[in-house]
Amino acid sequence: MSELRVDFLSGAVAHRFKYGGGRGQALPKAIGMKTNKNPRVVDATAGLGRDAFLLASLGAKITLIERSKQMFELLSDGLGRASEAGGEIGEIISRMTLLHGDAKELLPKLSPEIILVDPMHPERKDSALVKIELRQIREIVGIDDDASELMQIALKTACKRVVLKWPQKASPMSGIKAPSHQILGKSTRYDVFIT
Repeated sequence: MSELRVDFLSGAVAHRFKYGGGRGQALPKAIGMKTNKNPRVVDATAGLGRDAFLLASLGAKITLIERSKQMFELLSDGLGRASEAGGEIGEIISRMTLLHGDAKELLPKLSPEIILVDPMHPERKDSALVKIELRQIREIVGIDDDASELMQIALKTACKRVVLKWPQKASPMSGIKAPSHQILGKSTRYDVFIT
């Protein structure tokens, strides 16, 4: 298995940056990105930072929170290399701020406009192997068994909206009110809660 690495300069992230479809994509729509509006977003479960990078590439200011020390270090390294590259990528990275800690404790101190929550998704019931990268992340961060608690805190602290990124066919997260609306991607859905 190849070593997990955060890379904003090549591969899937670079491809999505060049050819992704801008603000018309499902995630920016769910976040509520409109022409000439660049929101402040907190990505409460940063992971590899790809969603945060996409939003920052469209003009949003993003605070990324990662509680796993190992994932935080991988992200830190990736952001550092991308920042050093300068140019357009460096400019995008300048709109991203990485924090190490538990989002449940940090969110109330940040008074964010919009919060994105993308917890480790429930294990798939089908037999298709989850991508190697996602398996590696799961090995590092575990199963996020406090995702419902994080969502409840996010719903109390976001000024405008909370977006939950969830598998399209998964049942709604238990213990959470119904979303205001949903935006469907290919394999993912975004449950949008207007606060």
